[in-house]
Amino acid sequence: MEAMLLTVNTEDVLQNIVSSYETRIQGVEALFESTHEILQSFQESVLDARQERQEINGRLRESLAKNGSLRKKDFDGMMNVISSHQDQREQEVRNLSKSYLNEQTKLVQELREGLRNFTDALAKGEAQRVKEFHTAIKDILDRQEQRKREVTSKLKEFQKEQQETAKMLKDLSAKGRKLRIKDFKLMLIEFKRQRKERIARQEERRQEVKDMLDEFKAKRTDAERARLAEQREA
Repeated sequence: MEAMLLTVNTEDVLQNIVSSYETRIQGVEALFESTHEILQSFQESVLDARQERQEINGRLRESLAKNGSLRKKDFDGMMNVISSHQDQREQEVRNLSKSYLNEQTKLVQELREGLRNFTDALAKGEAQRVKEFHTAIKDILDRQEQRKREVTSKLKEFQKEQQETAKMLKDLSAKGRKLRIKDFKLMLIEFKRQRKERIARQEERRQEVKDMLDEFKAKRTDAERARLAEQREA
């Protein structure tokens, strides 16, 4: 009787584990769908911001031509510092969005395959394989969470950068007839200063991520060595 209860309880525990993984995978799939919509909306907001920036640039161009006798050709050359940077950042966001969605598609496939292997190993009572697939699924979920945080952080950073640049241009445009070439040049200096600071922060974060990944890989290597050592001793 006790043996039967133990068997039933064990089966319940294993079924709960499988159900738990199934729920988490469904959560990742749901997140993937919502992320696709969010990124699509974000891309649209980028296009709207570009159009608004072009309109403000047009007003600044006309104002400086009238108030400061700045040739439109010279204005375009000076403004290229901002426009070329914005174009580059927009392309980076498009590439990031496309890459992330592709990664998530493959990740869900990996999770499904991992769950099938895990369930199969459970059914066959292969304890070592169960442990290996359990670790593999956990690693995939950890990677998914880490990547999600990275992409979210980069998109927020880009959005903040857009807002800061738009504010500088709007403040300049608001001067109207009082706008002078000196004001325009000071704005460009401030833009370059902010850009330099952002690049420095990005480099710091890249190094932090690299250090974290190196530590994660080292832990996985140590765990794998320990597992192999256990197998040799068994």
